[in-house]
Amino acid sequence: MIRLFIPHDLAAGAEMALDPGQSRYLAAVMRLSVGDELLAFNGRDGEWRVRVSAVTKRAVAIRAEALERPQATGPDLDLIVALVKRGRVETIVEKAAELGARRVRLALTERTNADHARVERLGAIAIEAAEQTGRLDVPEVLAPTKLEKLIEGWEAGRRLLFCDEAGDAAPILDALKAAPAGPWAILIGPEGGFSPKERAMLRALPYATPASLGPRILRADTAAISALTLWQAALGDWRA
Repeated sequence: MIRLFIPHDLAAGAEMALDPGQSRYLAAVMRLSVGDELLAFNGRDGEWRVRVSAVTKRAVAIRAEALERPQATGPDLDLIVALVKRGRVETIVEKAAELGARRVRLALTERTNADHARVERLGAIAIEAAEQTGRLDVPEVLAPTKLEKLIEGWEAGRRLLFCDEAGDAAPILDALKAAPAGPWAILIGPEGGFSPKERAMLRALPYATPASLGPRILRADTAAISALTLWQAALGDWRA
């Protein structure tokens, strides 16, 4: 069944008009008509079975009928990734949404090889991935910020898995074996690696756990997918 992420509040009997893009998708692409059913979620009220109540030239309207699944969220996991070229950062955001990250934070490092990102476009990619994977929330995608600023404003109680490919870090599963549960972030560096200054700063953090992703040099998107997968298997909701 078609799933849509919408901003509107969802409750029994609530009726709402969809935005032009979603209306065009349902009416022109999927050929839905009055009476057809689909699923909708907003990240707050769970997943609802809704029915098309009107189709006009301007908009498609839907009416919420029954709660299918109560609201739930995955583990409190951030992915922090050094900004890379557009195609790869889009892949990273899509896969982070599929793998259950709650937020994607884009970082600017000394060796970052890109200087801007279309955050609105990345947000749309995250929404589409959430719709397709069945999750009930959409990961937030935050604008690029200097790595030092991210560290200065670090949230108390959040652990950091620092994927360090230039040092003597333990294999990632060994590093996570005795790691505590709770809020975490995974940090993936630029394709040129962290600078010596950045590595020293990260290794000095009391909440950071350095880890290795193996003997091969990985591109940023491969590293992000690998680290998210292994963290979910070790500490996340794959254990349920």
